[in-house]
Amino acid sequence: MITRFANCTRRRLMASATALIALQAASAKAQTQTIPRRPMTYEAHQERVNAWTVGLAAGRIEGAPLRLATEIARVVDDGSNMHVLPIVTRGPTENVNALLYLRGVDLAMINADVLEEYRTEFPDIRRHIAYLFSLFPSELHVLVRPEIQSLQELAGRKVNFNTPGTAAAYSGPLMLSRLGIDIEKTFIPHQIALQQLRKGEDGMAAVVFVTSKPVDAFTRGTWPPGFKFLPVPYDKRFEDYYLPAQLERADYPALIKQGERIETVAVPTALVAYNWPPGSNRYQRVARFIDYLYRRVDKLRAPGFDPQWQTLDVSATVPGLDRFPAAQEWLEGRSRGAQVKP
Repeated sequence: MITRFANCTRRRLMASATALIALQAASAKAQTQTIPRRPMTYEAHQERVNAWTVGLAAGRIEGAPLRLATEIARVVDDGSNMHVLPIVTRGPTENVNALLYLRGVDLAMINADVLEEYRTEFPDIRRHIAYLFSLFPSELHVLVRPEIQSLQELAGRKVNFNTPGTAAAYSGPLMLSRLGIDIEKTFIPHQIALQQLRKGEDGMAAVVFVTSKPVDAFTRGTWPPGFKFLPVPYDKRFEDYYLPAQLERADYPALIKQGERIETVAVPTALVAYNWPPGSNRYQRVARFIDYLYRRVDKLRAPGFDPQWQTLDVSATVPGLDRFPAAQEWLEGRSRGAQVKP
């Protein structure tokens, strides 16, 4: 009797254990199955896509700023965590307006001296725009015919500054006006002006470029004897926005003699941001962009990117502007040896 009871109890325990194991297995299988998610709403997806996207007003499609902006976008890209949209614009001289007034534009590439235009109509412009760093200097190139020996001889002569909206069309006349030289300004495409200059047609005496050296138009082919760059001395008249610079034979072997250096001036091309209030959503976007870019700036110096990144110094200042607060904090943290979160 006792043995029969024990066997019955044993069978019941085994059945219970088997049932428990089956229940656990079913539960585990249910947990491994993918739980269908509710589809994301259009509004939620739109918010996610825009959360960490910044618009960068770059420049004309053929210009260096757009190329550099595209490379920046490649380096900082991190999916929905960081997304930069390079924007084709009318040029660096128009990008201040884009930064001030266009929706979705947080960053821009500008030439520092474009702020001169706003001194009268927008005297507090410096409160609205701050720089992240100086990208590269754009040197003033004044190429003249053989009979021209000095800047003063350009007075009353025809000088071309490329088409409206370009750096040359804005900065070139401004630079020469500071030297007190009254010239006849023309604004036609450089390639046409260079042909006129070579052939001595239509009274063209000089062509002015304002861009980073070397310029392809001066390095390709040969030039007739006597064509040259005029020196532009740097003095206190240029201290507010400009920097001293030189053109050397290594830059233009067909136009500069061995051992010769041509003094000139350069305007910094800077990456700037709208000076959003600290703590605002747009400020946080720019601050995150700064963190990504500053930590990855060495990638821009790798082969395959523009050689100008090799000389980039993120700590360099830009005359006439204050640094964006988040950028200043980043640099100060680095100088104190602070670790930036990856």
